[in-house]
Amino acid sequence: MSDAGVSKDAAVSTVGRPGGRGGQGRGAEGRGPAPREGRRRVTGTRRWVAVVFLLPALVLLGALVVYPIVFSVYRSLFDASGSGFVGLGNYGEMFSDEGIRTALRNNVVWVVVAPTVSTALGLVFAVLTERIRWGTAFKLVVFMPMAISMLAAGIIFRLVYDQAPERGVANAVWVSVHDTFSDPAPFPGAKPRPRSELRPSGGGGFTTESVVRAGARVDLPLVAVRQDDLRGARSAVVAARRPGVVSGTVWLDFTRGGGGRPGVIDGNEKALAGLRVEAVRGGAVVASATTAADGTFVLPGAADGARLRLPGANFAAAYHGVEWLGPALVTPAIIGSYVWMWAGFAMVLIAAGLAGVPRELLEAARVDGAGEWQVFRRITVPLLAPVLVVVVVTLMINVLKIFDLVYIIAPGSSLRSANVLALQLFQSSFGTDVDEGLGSAIAVFLLLLVLPVMYVNLRRLRKERRR
Repeated sequence: MSDAGVSKDAAVSTVGRPGGRGGQGRGAEGRGPAPREGRRRVTGTRRWVAVVFLLPALVLLGALVVYPIVFSVYRSLFDASGSGFVGLGNYGEMFSDEGIRTALRNNVVWVVVAPTVSTALGLVFAVLTERIRWGTAFKLVVFMPMAISMLAAGIIFRLVYDQAPERGVANAVWVSVHDTFSDPAPFPGAKPRPRSELRPSGGGGFTTESVVRAGARVDLPLVAVRQDDLRGARSAVVAARRPGVVSGTVWLDFTRGGGGRPGVIDGNEKALAGLRVEAVRGGAVVASATTAADGTFVLPGAADGARLRLPGANFAAAYHGVEWLGPALVTPAIIGSYVWMWAGFAMVLIAAGLAGVPRELLEAARVDGAGEWQVFRRITVPLLAPVLVVVVVTLMINVLKIFDLVYIIAPGSSLRSANVLALQLFQSSFGTDVDEGLGSAIAVFLLLLVLPVMYVNLRRLRKERRR
């Protein structure tokens, strides 16, 4: 072969190779210049351009996040004045203080209960609303509390949990249910007339000093009866003596305007109807009766030789419901208000995940004979597991920082029982005993509690990206 032929073949082969002279500056397929390594990123953005755009955000992040964290760690090593170095003394004091230990216990309750209940309710709402025609309206109503600030929600629930049934919705409902199954006392707060036969006998009741005999009449005067309890009451009547039985009258021994005689039934004095009267002998009730509309009662001959007793149930104070904001129930009550706000958030996220569940899997399970509970437990929940993890982790981070609801809802008498770490941080740093060193130590400890949850969340995000 001639030299010219060889040169021509070499030139052709060189053009066909990416590194040859004919292919210089082109890609493997000859469609354009090859990118120089390091000049551009995959997105086509130059590195310095990305840095310029990110710099303001990085400066703001450093000023608002990084610097406060570093300064808090530094400040936690000094005393309240900031001049004396105490090392880890503030951390030791934090765990030895009873109030802070209570806050830590309450935070554990919050982290375990609030996210779990909110997520469970959100899951139930999301699944059930798929079966009803007005599901969208229901979701809107459940999600609506998210539009309310924590401060406003705290004020709302402070009123909801008010002890007085005429103001607090929770106790209004509770009292209505209680009074449906339990008769209220007819004359709460009433008591015997001074220097009468009746004496306190325990349990809020009153018993006569002497025994009664058949054929006798026993008058039992009372005072301190509320005017509201006398509406429609008739005038008291003197009971007639009857052989073989014990009779008497229970009435309000008080004449409006004065002029009445103590222990005597005057013309306009009111009868106390509906009171239970018991004959007690040897600690046992041998006979009982209820006063009529005119205040009279009649006990059978078995009452002979017994003492008469007006049980404490006649005078028990009116039922005012549950002390929701007392030391025992204040934390569950506040958690309930949190669930009211955040169950809608959980429902919306879970409903979005539920929309991506393949319906053919659910239908196939039903065709194979699985019940709705089995479909829910074995198919729906496992497929929604990633979404449920997102919701639980998000709510856990949120409740670790809870402050507003506790500060607004809990009254002063129960604030120590409802204390949480974020509230204790505020009180230690800016309360009556200002100690910024201790407050900074609590802030650092709270950050350390949040970091593991954030780490789990970041790992989950990375796994999702790899998929």
